[in-house]
Amino acid sequence: MKIRLSLITSIILATSSFSNEVVELEKMSVTATKVQTASKDVSQSIAIVDEKEIADKNILNIQEAIDHIPGVQAESSSNSQSPRLIIRGAGLKARYGVREIMVMKDGVPMTDPDSFTRFDYIDMQDVEAIEVQKGPGSINASNTTGGVIQLITKSVFKEDKNSIKVGAGNDNQRNLNFKLRNAFDDSNFMSFSFSSRKNDNSWRENNEFDSTQGSLKYGHIFSDDSTFETELSYTESNVNLPASMTLDEFEEFKASGTQEDTSSQWQHSARDSKILSLNAKYEKEVGNITYKPRFYFNKWEHFHPVTGMINDSDDNKVYGTDLELNFKHSLFSNDAMFVAGLTAKRDKTNDSKKYTYEDYSTKTQMTWMGPVSKIEQTLSNDKGDLAGIENSDTKLYGLYVMERFKPIEDLSIDISARVDKLKFDIDGNELIKYDYSKENYATGKGEYSLQKDFTLSSAKLGLNYSLTDNTNIYTSVAKANQAPTGSELQSADDDGIDLEKTNSINYEIGLKSRTKTYAYDMALYQNNVEDEIIQVKNANGDTIYSNAGETKKIGFEVSGIYNINKYISFGANYAYSKFKFKTFEEQVRGTTESRDGNILPYIPKHQYSLFTTLNLDNGLKARLSTKTWGSYYMDNANTEKYEGYKFVTDLMLGYEKKDHSLQLNIKNLTNKYYAMEASKDVYGNETYKAAAPRSFMITYVYKF
Repeated sequence: MKIRLSLITSIILATSSFSNEVVELEKMSVTATKVQTASKDVSQSIAIVDEKEIADKNILNIQEAIDHIPGVQAESSSNSQSPRLIIRGAGLKARYGVREIMVMKDGVPMTDPDSFTRFDYIDMQDVEAIEVQKGPGSINASNTTGGVIQLITKSVFKEDKNSIKVGAGNDNQRNLNFKLRNAFDDSNFMSFSFSSRKNDNSWRENNEFDSTQGSLKYGHIFSDDSTFETELSYTESNVNLPASMTLDEFEEFKASGTQEDTSSQWQHSARDSKILSLNAKYEKEVGNITYKPRFYFNKWEHFHPVTGMINDSDDNKVYGTDLELNFKHSLFSNDAMFVAGLTAKRDKTNDSKKYTYEDYSTKTQMTWMGPVSKIEQTLSNDKGDLAGIENSDTKLYGLYVMERFKPIEDLSIDISARVDKLKFDIDGNELIKYDYSKENYATGKGEYSLQKDFTLSSAKLGLNYSLTDNTNIYTSVAKANQAPTGSELQSADDDGIDLEKTNSINYEIGLKSRTKTYAYDMALYQNNVEDEIIQVKNANGDTIYSNAGETKKIGFEVSGIYNINKYISFGANYAYSKFKFKTFEEQVRGTTESRDGNILPYIPKHQYSLFTTLNLDNGLKARLSTKTWGSYYMDNANTEKYEGYKFVTDLMLGYEKKDHSLQLNIKNLTNKYYAMEASKDVYGNETYKAAAPRSFMITYVYKF
């Protein structure tokens, strides 16, 4: 720790002597503080992926956009919009999907009140920029300790050409996107976008993906310059989720590059979704006050075969609003800003059903009770007997405030806080359950109900000081709570465990510099988490959740870019993570084992990436990037490590001339075979999820 603090101090002294230059590498954050702010002036670690990077990398899913950001782990086992996301260790407890991280699109929460996020209806080809805010305490984040990912789509008010994009690649990859925009007059604007994607992923069984997405936006500018903007979108997405591999099967994959005939019971996992969403926002300025009310609604359904059960839910609705106002005023200076808002969101599900699998093979094993039949493998994802039905109603209400001011010219201070009330109301009837110890179906627990509520608070104090015109130093203290999800509460309740909310406190110091030739960000942080929710296995092999006691996370992150000249740039990112359990007892075969002092699994101690870009006046362009994960422990007991991977490299070659663009993107250029996730349970069973081998796509874009 002393070494790193000394390093930062040395850099501060060195950068203080740089001559002042025009800032050109600065990116603007439009969401971190609810007010458009240069990223250098934000008193927290924030990363911004801009429109050019999204286009150059031909980004079609969220993980490809942010997997190079230090402190962020973004991987997908299906090469589709089904990622596992972790920010500074937050999100580690999720069995699938994303937890502990708030995802928003144009200010609208895509994360449900209980912290689950669906990425199915993100069309990355309509996204203009992505902001990643790391750590707790964001004014945007309700029920979130990990951070916020904000997606900013292309505004209907922004003048832009129409375009059509066509892409094709190996594994029957297909991509079609077109966007039309029209200004009817000076006050009325409309745009329409459509995307269709397909990928067979034939190197692995049960790994196909396809999606169809459409979005219609309308915008109006009133005579008093206030604006109204609305979007109606529809998504239909079908994702097959491949099975995990044993160690022997993983070795076969590394030798052949294909994954076939795995021994997993659950060969036909999937998530097929249909989502209709509507949002509207209004902005009006009256004197020094700007009003920004926002309303949103979405209706979704999904067919979701998972371990043991098939989820089939077609009556799900989400309603929400965010009523924000900004007040420019004088406090020490004329640059002060007060932000306040009210939020409300309701997620209601009616008659969500679970079914057994209809088709599966069985095996017979001898026990002391005689022969026992066990499920060996599923043969399809056809629905069998009705196993259960459930209704849930999750409500969240919140209030947030922020004050930002400058007591002296070079020092800005921001103070923010929010309080949210989260209520769960769940009832249902479990007729049949999957018994992990018997590896077959058994009689369920019958009728049940669960009511639980949490009061969640978050707060942040940040100071940002300008050392020079180019370089700022900041420090911040932030805290937030994280409530369990509905499924976690039910699982814990069945085992007599009363889950508590998580409390996260983050201390951070950082340095940011921007000039016309280089830019860099550094952050040193310590995150103390109490009652962190961890998934463990009980004596019957069931996944249950408990509070871990305490974890301590220390990390150092640095990212930078240097313009060698106006044509060539070079960049690097690095994260050091030392995350430990301070107190944690894990159940192992009916007994408890202390994990105090152990390292959290799946988090590599070292993670880095490198990239270089080329942009010539004649339209030729190129981008070469590579990423490396160091080794990490596979289990809470720290009995075994996975080696990680080195220099997984992507290449882009492109040519632009007037309204035409042709681009080749090759992912995993050297065709490395490795695991995107390796884990080991308390019984010693190892499982591996393969990362995608080499793939390529050729894309043509015409603007008109």
